[in-house]
Amino acid sequence: MENVVKCTVYLQDMNDFAVMNQVYSTYFTANQPARATVEVSKMAKNALVEIDAIAIIKLYPSY
Repeated sequence: MENVVKCTVYLQDMNDFAVMNQVYSTYFTANQPARATVEVSKMAKNALVEIDAIAIIKLYPSY
């Protein structure tokens, strides 16, 4: 999770933000990535939350 730099969180109900934020913070403890949270009307399989993450992987050592 330390390579994640940006997350987009999709919630079916924005009233669930506090609960989602509590769980989310257990996965990103030190350096929290940038985040956007949006409410959507419907998701696949009636999911309540979906998270899209972008990570950077270093292929070469820093010079």
